[in-house]
Amino acid sequence: MIPSSPDGCEENIVFVIIADQIGSSTDTDRVAGALADLRRRFDTGYPLAPERTAGDELQAMTDDATTALETALHLLRAPHWRVGLGIGAVRQPLPDGIREATGPAFVSARAAIELAARRPLRCATIGAGAAGARAEQLGALIDLLLAHRSRWSAAGWQLHDLLERGLTQADAAERLDITPQATSKRARAAGLRIDADARRALASLLADLGATVEGTAVEGGAA
Repeated sequence: MIPSSPDGCEENIVFVIIADQIGSSTDTDRVAGALADLRRRFDTGYPLAPERTAGDELQAMTDDATTALETALHLLRAPHWRVGLGIGAVRQPLPDGIREATGPAFVSARAAIELAARRPLRCATIGAGAAGARAEQLGALIDLLLAHRSRWSAAGWQLHDLLERGLTQADAAERLDITPQATSKRARAAGLRIDADARRALASLLADLGATVEGTAVEGGAA
């Protein structure tokens, strides 16, 4: 159901990701490469293509909670980014490009990226309206996942990437030229199963949070 805003304009609930490159004045421009990577990995999940919205900033938008979470986590894997995740309504119909899109989701994402600049794990989540407190709680859980990932070795990330591509541990062991026992030990050391289970749970909670925002918007539109 697409709720209506008080002024009669249609809105839809989305997740907006704003990523800001850290130290861009003394670093190479990483925005173009990040955009190409996001489009390659998650293109079908974006109703509007991610774009550069300022010199060192990019924005992405999706109505899928899993895509939103994985987009944020993928960007945060590199130390070059801080990420704000906003949940709220976006004005319909959608424009041709994300830079012209408007709505509370973009306001929330802007507040989130400003907050992320003050957080040690470089990420913040903000929800519009009554969902604000729950978004803060969800952000704390995302921080736990990020802290868990910060302890991974290069070998742990290597195995994670192979498993995320759909390989079994046996296939990954062959690809890495190590024994299945060594692969299993590497997966346990990194807590890869815990990571996968946590991401599924967080995506579900994020989707529930989006539904909370939508319920608020419906009530507001009916007033």
